[in-house]
Amino acid sequence: MVPVNKLTAITERFDYLEAKMAQGLSGDEIAQVGREYAQLRPVVAEIGAYRQLLADLDAARAMLDDPEMKALAEEELPELKARLPEAEQAMRRALLPRDEADARPAIVEIRPGTGGEEAALFAGDLMRMYQRYAERRGWGFEVLEQQLTELGGVKELVAHITGENVFAHLKYESGVHRVQRVPETESGGRIHTSAATVAVLPEAEDVDIHVDPGDIRIDTMRASGAGGQHVNTTDSAVRITHMPSGIVVTSSEKSQHRNREIAMQVLKSRLFDLERQKVHDARAANRRAQVGSGDRSERIRTYNFPQGRMTDHRIGLTLYKLGEVMAGDLDEIVDALTQADQAQRLAEIDA
Repeated sequence: MVPVNKLTAITERFDYLEAKMAQGLSGDEIAQVGREYAQLRPVVAEIGAYRQLLADLDAARAMLDDPEMKALAEEELPELKARLPEAEQAMRRALLPRDEADARPAIVEIRPGTGGEEAALFAGDLMRMYQRYAERRGWGFEVLEQQLTELGGVKELVAHITGENVFAHLKYESGVHRVQRVPETESGGRIHTSAATVAVLPEAEDVDIHVDPGDIRIDTMRASGAGGQHVNTTDSAVRITHMPSGIVVTSSEKSQHRNREIAMQVLKSRLFDLERQKVHDARAANRRAQVGSGDRSERIRTYNFPQGRMTDHRIGLTLYKLGEVMAGDLDEIVDALTQADQAQRLAEIDA
């Protein structure tokens, strides 16, 4: 049972923010207050629904003492009581601590793993899957860095995805994605297994990470790539090395100035993710199971093309609609992972 004083504090805070917004705010305050207000609104809605159900129950019990209303009350009470556990659970889910990065844009990095050229081709398929998912949700999808193989596979891809709650929807995608299919390069019709790795990082803001200029080395070089990618005649490509962490970031667009911006953006996001991972690992040290995006080396999903099957190994979800999944229909998977994570965190609170 959630303490009444906690629910009261949340609703009072929401009413205060609502009144403050009605009075008019300055530019900086609008963003800050508006963000908190938007985060509390669904929580307050669940609290309101739960309180209304309790009030309806009290009213129905009171009606039992009225001979004229007793029959109606006896009819309503079982239905109201049956709704109470789900209403309380929905409210408790809404009260779970929110990841502050959920509302942020994301940096998505995709690289081939084991499997040679077939792994690179699969990495390209994953890129298109996320691109189509972004289109379905009305998000922006910008390729920041892309290196292709001669057959059109992806050696490395870094993309910037912008929109509402991007990281919240994509954060469970980090890990090893395995594919089982007959490769385009296989003439014998044998099924091969290969893999690609995906890393989803919340975009860092300037206030999150300060990069000391003395900690980085910036090199310029001539951009090049397969299939005419990024071929130009000037030394515009930029490579930034963060010496304390060993992180190396490159960008190979045509503008050297833009390359510096992109590389610094990705570097800050990786450093921000490192800090988040430290906190995540410390919190997860005693957890028996973990749905979240902690272990990037974990095999999280298998895409079996001969059977048309997608299996997410973390939650045991199997869908026989692989074509739709590869076309960007990821909502069912994302919803199931989110619900499993919420259920796990609620169980930890109750333990």
